[in-house]
Amino acid sequence: MKLLILGGTIFLGRHLVTSALEMGHDVTLFNRGIHSPDLFPDIKTVKGNRDGGLAGLENGEWDAVIDTSGYVPRIVSQSVSFLQKRAAHYVFVSSISAYADPPYSQMDESAPLAVLPAFQNEEITGETYGPFKALCENVVRDAFVDRETIIRPGLIVGPNDPTDRFTYWPARINRSGEIAAPGNPFHPVQVIDVRDLADWIIRLIETSHTGVFNATGPEHRFLISDFLNLCCDCLDKKPDFTWLSEDFLIENNIRPFVDLPLWLPGDYKAMQEVSIKKALAAGLKLRSIEQTIIDTLRWDLTRIEGERRAGLTRLQEEELLRKWKLSKQFC
Repeated sequence: MKLLILGGTIFLGRHLVTSALEMGHDVTLFNRGIHSPDLFPDIKTVKGNRDGGLAGLENGEWDAVIDTSGYVPRIVSQSVSFLQKRAAHYVFVSSISAYADPPYSQMDESAPLAVLPAFQNEEITGETYGPFKALCENVVRDAFVDRETIIRPGLIVGPNDPTDRFTYWPARINRSGEIAAPGNPFHPVQVIDVRDLADWIIRLIETSHTGVFNATGPEHRFLISDFLNLCCDCLDKKPDFTWLSEDFLIENNIRPFVDLPLWLPGDYKAMQEVSIKKALAAGLKLRSIEQTIIDTLRWDLTRIEGERRAGLTRLQEEELLRKWKLSKQFC
C-alpha cells in the first residue's frame, strides 16, 4: 500500500515509518525538513508546510494518510481538503484529552468531547489542546465520511520519547536513593508503547478499519505503585519510596503529569482508566510493560545528559522531601 505520513520523524511518526516499512508498504513523508531530516534517507520526502504549503503533494495519490501532527482545526482543514480526492483513507491521531471534563472511569468512545473555551487565538495550551483535538476530529470526519479512523491514545511511551513523562521514572529509579512518589499508590496508570501503537495503526489501515478508538494499556487495571515496583524489579533496584499526599503536592505547586509524571489528582485520575475494549477487539496487541521499561531506559542511557522536559530535578526532589518531613514533625 502507498502511505503518506504527515510528519514522520518525531516519536510516533518515526515508529510508524519503521512499522510500515517492515510490513512492506511504500511510504512518503511530508514535513518541513526541520527535525531529523536525514533519519530516513531512502524514503521519498516532500518538503512543505501544512499551513498553506501543500502544493508538493498535488500529483500524488495514496491508499492512506496518517496525520500525526494535526493540532489546530484550521490547519487540519487544509490537509483534509487538499487530500480528500488524493487519498482513500485518513487516519488522525487525536488524544484522550479530547474528552470533556469531568472524566469518568471506563470512558468509551461515546463519551462527550471537550468544547473550546471562548475563542481568541490558535495558541495550544493546557486548556485548548483537548478541545482543538476534538475540533480536528470533526474536520476529518466531515471530509472523509466513512473513510476516517480516529485514534485517541493515552500517554504514548517508549524509546525516542521527547516528553520524558514516562522515561523519568525508570531513569530516576535506576539512580535509586529516596524517591518522592506522587499521591495515592492505588491510583490507576495507563500507557501505550509507541511501537505497539504504530504497528496497530498500520494493521488498521491494512484491514480498512474505520471509526474511533481509544488506544492505551495495559489490558487490566494497573496502579502507579504496580508500575514503580515493576521498574524496581526490572532494574534490580531497591529505592525507598516516600509517598507525598496530593494536598501537599498541590500546596507546593507540583504540576501533575509534568513535575511528577503519571500523577493526576482527584477526579482526573479517571483519564488513566479509559476503556480500550474496542481497540482490543480491533486487534491492538500490547507488549509487557516490563519490556517497555527496559527498552526505554536502555535508550535513555544513550542520550547526552541534560535537562529533562518532565520530572523533578535532584535539587527539587531533595527540597520537596525535606519540606514533607518537616511538615510531618508538626502533625
